[in-house]
Amino acid sequence: MASAVVGTASGPRVSIVVLTHDRCEELRRTLRGLARNAPGHPVIVVDNASRDGTRDCVLREFPNAVYLRSLANLGAAGRNLGVRACRTPYVAFSDDDTCWEPGALERAAGLLDAAPGVAVASAAVRVGAAGRPDPACRAMAASPLPRQGLPGPRLLGFMAGACVMRTAAFRQAGGYWPDLFIGGEEALLALDLAELGWGMVYAPQVATRHWPSPRRDAPGRRLLLARNAIWTAWLRFPLREAAPLCAEALAALPRRRDRLRALAQALAGLPRLWPRRRVLSPRVRAMHARLRAAHGGDADGLPVHVP
Repeated sequence: MASAVVGTASGPRVSIVVLTHDRCEELRRTLRGLARNAPGHPVIVVDNASRDGTRDCVLREFPNAVYLRSLANLGAAGRNLGVRACRTPYVAFSDDDTCWEPGALERAAGLLDAAPGVAVASAAVRVGAAGRPDPACRAMAASPLPRQGLPGPRLLGFMAGACVMRTAAFRQAGGYWPDLFIGGEEALLALDLAELGWGMVYAPQVATRHWPSPRRDAPGRRLLLARNAIWTAWLRFPLREAAPLCAEALAALPRRRDRLRALAQALAGLPRLWPRRRVLSPRVRAMHARLRAAHGGDADGLPVHVP
């Protein structure tokens, strides 16, 4: 894995961390878009052990980008490597199928400059060539949590590949837990940020474009979403509150066979979970309960977290 540090105190305010795995063509489109839409911002590509020529493509075609390669696929925790390389106060996260729109990062930096208690600005996501709003944005805009002076609807979650974050807050919360790999991985980090007292907001003026990749393992992702929701419940909630959250996560899977597989995977992780268990304060659990009530008791309902 390469080692690098980008950004200076007097230079750019926002670095862009792009996470990728075996999607070279989509990454190429994203990096070209970032060069056009966000010139001057340091770009850090975190390659999760791709085997499709990603390394050669980035080094040859995008020499101004910092390229970091993990020898293993770390999933969402690959972003931790990118943040480790940042020296800018803010970091914008992008996946290889998302690209920040012109002016978005400047607006995000202005929002975070003016609101020192905010850790995360979750962006408006425009999907495809038509730019239709992602349904998650409507849910975030309608958050029932009190703003209490925040510069946007208060959230208890964010979209991992479509947010701008305060670098110090990410590091303080410990980043992404590697065992979660991928699928709802932002839920645990969001709860930990809230426990530390940080605010998270929906920022519709900060926009990114999502070009949904056809190269997705949808059934596998659903299993990981359920397993990670169970783990997050066990890690951060009293058992009496965790039990219904776990039941709802399993009920979201359509087939009994998948529910049993997700439960088996969750149980297999128990020895690693208990040393990391820290029950949330009543304050954060009350926020979580209010969001669940607003979404009909759906533990995965936005903006608790965004699958």
